[in-house]
Amino acid sequence: MIDLPPLPGGSAVTVGSFDGLHLGHRAVVEELLRRARAGGRAAVLVTFEPHPGWVLDGEGAPPRLTVGPERLELLAELGVDYAMMLRFDRGLAALSAEEFVRILRARCDMQELVLGQDHGFGHGRAGDRLSLPALGARLGFGVTVVPPLADSEGEAISSTRIRSALAAGDLARVEGWLGRPYRITAKVVPGAGRGKTIGVPTINLEGTLEGKALPPDGVWAARVEWGGGTAGAMLNQGPRPTVGDASRSLEAHLFGVDENLYGRIVRIEWVKRLRDIQKFPSLDALRAQLGQDREQALAIVAQDPWTSTARPTGTR
Repeated sequence: MIDLPPLPGGSAVTVGSFDGLHLGHRAVVEELLRRARAGGRAAVLVTFEPHPGWVLDGEGAPPRLTVGPERLELLAELGVDYAMMLRFDRGLAALSAEEFVRILRARCDMQELVLGQDHGFGHGRAGDRLSLPALGARLGFGVTVVPPLADSEGEAISSTRIRSALAAGDLARVEGWLGRPYRITAKVVPGAGRGKTIGVPTINLEGTLEGKALPPDGVWAARVEWGGGTAGAMLNQGPRPTVGDASRSLEAHLFGVDENLYGRIVRIEWVKRLRDIQKFPSLDALRAQLGQDREQALAIVAQDPWTSTARPTGTR
């Protein structure tokens, strides 16, 4: 961990994995900012990379809602003074809650700890809402526990529920819990070039299915954004059985764009699923179906502009 600069008044700190940075996470961060400003302290968010589940559970860990640069983008929007990303390994996992707290006290001059009601850290997640107030009283820092944020149905918003809704293709619910549409950010890389041969050129994304939680495979209406431009798109997620390619990937055909995006970072937003992945008897049959898909996707993205984001208000 890199030491922070001197912090007059010390800091208020929150700790967590923050996968997805959904509305429940943001409620914790909002409380962190309130406590920091009230005490004249710096607001510090401490998180981990890789995700602790990948280290502790290996292949049994759930896919992540944010991978690569996505979480960094979201962290930059939060308004905290400092975001510290710690490398999570077995050594860090073995630290007791008190040992980890002493690190935060020494490196961040932590005067207050803000955490979600269900969060725990330290070996065996022993540092939680029950044990940390007593530890704070002994070591000289305050503890604020933030209750879960509930949705309109009274259920707590969580990354687990978001992953479940995403797997079921319920993007409206996912968007409501995240406070933003579900997206992926990745670099454009060269593909096989098959799309051009049938009149549907596409951009291909680098390593996008590794560890990322995804909606069901299929053909989707989508939106694509990059530095200097946005476009509606038709997105293929999954294999390409008509050309004998069983590997799963993401490729998008952009509407009205004639620009070389190789090497550029793009952000893709799923909008609406059009159909299942299908194997067609010929390339001509595939081309005809893609023409229909394109028209349907064009109509969908035209109805809901890129700037439209749902930000429902949760309740505690």
